[in-house]
Amino acid sequence: MALEGVLLGMGNPLLDISAVVDEDFLKKFDIQLNNAILAEDKHKSMYDEMAAKFNVEYIAGGATQNSIRVAQWLLQVPGATSYIGCIGKDKFGQEMTKNSKDAGVNVHYYEDENTPTGTCAVCVVGGERSLIANLSAANCYKVDHLKKPENWALVEKAKYFYIAGFFLTVSPESIQLVAEHAAAKNKVFLMNLSAPFICEFFKDAQEKALPYIDYVFGNETEARTFSKVHGWETDNVEEIAIKISQWPKASGTHKRITVITQGADPVCVAQDGKVTLYPVILLPKEKLVDTNGAGDAFVGGFLAQLVQEKPIAECVRAGCYAANVIIQRSGCTYPEKPDFH
Repeated sequence: MALEGVLLGMGNPLLDISAVVDEDFLKKFDIQLNNAILAEDKHKSMYDEMAAKFNVEYIAGGATQNSIRVAQWLLQVPGATSYIGCIGKDKFGQEMTKNSKDAGVNVHYYEDENTPTGTCAVCVVGGERSLIANLSAANCYKVDHLKKPENWALVEKAKYFYIAGFFLTVSPESIQLVAEHAAAKNKVFLMNLSAPFICEFFKDAQEKALPYIDYVFGNETEARTFSKVHGWETDNVEEIAIKISQWPKASGTHKRITVITQGADPVCVAQDGKVTLYPVILLPKEKLVDTNGAGDAFVGGFLAQLVQEKPIAECVRAGCYAANVIIQRSGCTYPEKPDFH
């Protein structure tokens, strides 16, 4: 099976600035664990303070890019995956390009001359993470870049597309273009709910994309927020997963499948009005380093099997394997070779 260029991701490439912080730091900058938000004015001084006060690591990140890199790692076929997003013309941008190319991902970044590469503060307390993203250049992605022949060629070549919900805040037009292409050509289009704030404040953009989405990913908090925003009056993750899977579709080729992760609780997969629960690999607390990238890694593992046309149970198993590897390391990083069989 020819896997070159089979999977294309599009999103916000960010450099993770990761550190184990303390409760006072969380309080000072009004940060909640297990959340993901966009930086506001009150967070401006936080990045420098983090670097000054704590032991900081710089890791290539951004939700979609994490998932694509993990899929690439599991596939072990150079160039099986491609990725599009916007970075700055700066040191961080150069580092990210080198990092991604070394990982085997075919990156086509749009480089913004005037804006620095985006960063994301990853604040870790007791293994749980909170993300505060300063999108900067990532926010400057333009649909014109996607339409250039050398970039649209990646779309033509791919059979699977994955875009995290975070990209809805940047370029819904780009999402719509790829979604319509996928529907017209019977390709597979996947997205992620990504964060409660996306479900709440980017509801219209999310709803516009939803009819095109063949696989919806998310975690239990995001699923419950989605339910609340749509007035469904249920907190039951299984019910919500079914309702999302039954949302009307733009093309009838693929039935929608909803995949909701629940931390250490089973993964909930809804299709055809039924739910299947898949247990995750449990990890002793002392082995947990941080949960940063766990959800992204799950999607990456899932995708690596899906593009090989493996059954859902295998996709989930690979997702759980990848997440288990990533939570035992700092950030969304992995050993040189996978040992998933």
